[in-house]
Amino acid sequence: MIFFRPPFSKNSFTVNQNSDSSAVSFISFDGYKNFDFKGEISIVSDKDIAENPIFTDRIEAENLMNLHEDNEKDYYKKIEKVIGFVKDNNLSKLVISRRKVVNYDNVNLSQSFLNLCENYPNAFAYLFYENGICWMGGFSELLGKFNKKTGEFETMSLAGTLPISDEWTEKEINEQKPVTEFIKNILHQYSEEVEVSETYDHISGNIKHLRNDFKAKILSEHLEMLISELHPTPAVCGIPKDFCKKAIEDFEQYPRELYAGYIRVETEDTIEFFVNLRCSQFFRNGAFLYVGGGITSKSNPEKEWRETELKSEAIYKNLIFES
Repeated sequence: MIFFRPPFSKNSFTVNQNSDSSAVSFISFDGYKNFDFKGEISIVSDKDIAENPIFTDRIEAENLMNLHEDNEKDYYKKIEKVIGFVKDNNLSKLVISRRKVVNYDNVNLSQSFLNLCENYPNAFAYLFYENGICWMGGFSELLGKFNKKTGEFETMSLAGTLPISDEWTEKEINEQKPVTEFIKNILHQYSEEVEVSETYDHISGNIKHLRNDFKAKILSEHLEMLISELHPTPAVCGIPKDFCKKAIEDFEQYPRELYAGYIRVETEDTIEFFVNLRCSQFFRNGAFLYVGGGITSKSNPEKEWRETELKSEAIYKNLIFES
């Protein structure tokens, strides 16, 4: 079962499992896991969603686990090591995540999803429950959008994070630039003309990011290869990609699962890919809220902790707990 709402849409959707065509797919960060929802996409009303509550007591017993998270002190130590690693290897940045734990007796996920949609209208929001596996998320980074009729491909570079009221510093600007260059260089391999917008602020709830938009004409047969080269972008990994992916495994020491992977949605006219960043994995007794940040040579562990705490509010503040 899945509910989702595209950015700026007034409608939520589900997938009626009445065909073998993949409508919505979730691909893990490492590309080894995926969840496919096959069938036809159809509108579902908020009333129907609310009247079909998903409570975490329905999640199967094998998903019970001892939920553990790094405390603030441990996180500081890890980030100090990452900063040293970034300096020693002359990296522009390395993206490191953490799992924030929320314990509960029960939570109404259907209503939580509706809250997420209301409070983040520019995000791709989703909630799915499949064979005891349950995830919810909402984020506005577009990995790619392909128009089947025109061949036009759109994407964006999104990086750097601050509270809305703060001013950009050299740290955030230097964090976002390599993401833009990475995407631009890849697009030029598939298209002779690539349009790039000016850098501007992208608001996401209580925080903002730096953003550039891209447009290019590509051949349909190149789409999946292009996406595989774009993912994971430096915004969720680092540069060089393979080197940074290995470093992430060493520093994080847990699988990211669907966090920082992507979501593929295919309709009659378009194929869209969304980065799965502000997301949570739910268990019967608690949840992991996945958050991360780009670590540079100028990073400060205390500020990085505060940034991840701010990001975790995207999901946490929308959860409806039940007694």
